[in-house]
Amino acid sequence: MCGTCGCGDDDHITYHKPNEENQEHSHLHHHGPVAHTHFHRHDDYQLSLHQHQGHSHDHSHDHEHTHDHPHDHTHDHTHLTTTQTVQIQRNILSKNELEAARNRGYFDALKVVALNLVSSPGSGKTSILERTITEKGRELNCFVIEGDQQTMNDAQRIEKAGAPVIQINTGNGCHLDAIMIGKALRQLNMSTNSTLFIENVGNLVCPALFDLGESKRVVIISVTEGEDKPAKYPNMFETSHLCLINKVDLLPYLDFDMEKFLNIAKTVNPMLQFIPISAKTGEGFDQWYAWISQQGVE
Repeated sequence: MCGTCGCGDDDHITYHKPNEENQEHSHLHHHGPVAHTHFHRHDDYQLSLHQHQGHSHDHSHDHEHTHDHPHDHTHDHTHLTTTQTVQIQRNILSKNELEAARNRGYFDALKVVALNLVSSPGSGKTSILERTITEKGRELNCFVIEGDQQTMNDAQRIEKAGAPVIQINTGNGCHLDAIMIGKALRQLNMSTNSTLFIENVGNLVCPALFDLGESKRVVIISVTEGEDKPAKYPNMFETSHLCLINKVDLLPYLDFDMEKFLNIAKTVNPMLQFIPISAKTGEGFDQWYAWISQQGVE
């Protein structure tokens, strides 16, 4: 069991293209000796090495000690137990960071803008992608990597919208990591000057810890979720560059306080940018498209 996120050791990661469901597909077993994507986030490990570890010792002396000394005195026989503490410090995410750097080099070489989309389940990530691909897919030269624990549902929606897509099913895993992305990229065959959208597994906790090599991280929240999400999940908002506030068409029917949400989010991350949008009505999508285009010229 992974101490970072609780992913099981028997994760079975699969990679699919929507039109290849009945064909043989590749598997990455994370319990093998080569590919391990379970990273235990403990910056400092402390091992106590005891000379008498695992069992007890009774120190009894049945023999007599005879000491011939010219003076009278007593001897106290004290038995000391030695405990040695060894400090081991290592970056347990170092393998992921190495793979992320490789992915980033790949993106730079192809002039790819890679956007890591993160959110809670049901925030509207896939709906936002569908509209983006339908309206700007050819202009942005879109490719998509979908992350879900099971099913091909989202990948089929994306393919129908008109973008090449790879579905990563993470099994028991609750996040994508750089190793998974690197493997998916080898099957996606991206072209130069393109835009890659990585739709991460719906989860505001563990995906914040894993750099995928992306150009920017985009956190998506819907107005149905409450204003305090940035305070509850600060790591995700601290590490994101843009926040899309989705489903604003529902604001007249909700008690969501936009000003309160913005104040909390800015307290967590003063550099975070915001775009209120509606995947249903298209509100705010021109700003979203302009923001994406701007990333390619930085």
